[in-house]
Amino acid sequence: MKIYTKTGDKGETSLIGGTRVPKFHLRIECYGTVDELNSYIGLIQCQDIAAHEQQLLKEIQDRLFTIGSSLAADPERSKMKIPDLHPADILLLEKEMDAMNEILPGLKHFILPGGNTIVSYCHIARCICRRAERLTVHLAAESFVDENITIYLNRLSDYLFVLARKMSFDSGVPENIWLPRM
Repeated sequence: MKIYTKTGDKGETSLIGGTRVPKFHLRIECYGTVDELNSYIGLIQCQDIAAHEQQLLKEIQDRLFTIGSSLAADPERSKMKIPDLHPADILLLEKEMDAMNEILPGLKHFILPGGNTIVSYCHIARCICRRAERLTVHLAAESFVDENITIYLNRLSDYLFVLARKMSFDSGVPENIWLPRM
């Protein structure tokens, strides 16, 4: 099987369902940004972090593939069965954040991204996740998008923020708090 098809050489691509759209189409931007996020989460996942976080990040990557396949489908023409996102996927992120927050110090300041490489990767992934969420909310205003997708992306960006704090805590690196000039 060849990886190249040459069908996109003129700047169009196909959605699941066969609809041809320009590569700058909002739907393509959405799932492309989710793919970018997935790649950054893969980068975090292969760092020297606890096995629990590695496993959860792998599960998140799976959910992001689910989201990508949903966003890649033409909601009016696709007949293909694609995986679903479940409310339990959202609850898992909330449960994980609650568990991390049990051990983290209270949040009294805004946190500047940074501290060490892993923490920085978490913040970059969080920012990409927020962009994916914004794009997906925009798409949902124009076309059908499963509401669990936007909710999941919202929780995932929160999770990535808390994960950055936990990675900082676990490595003994002080959080980079923002103290505004006055």
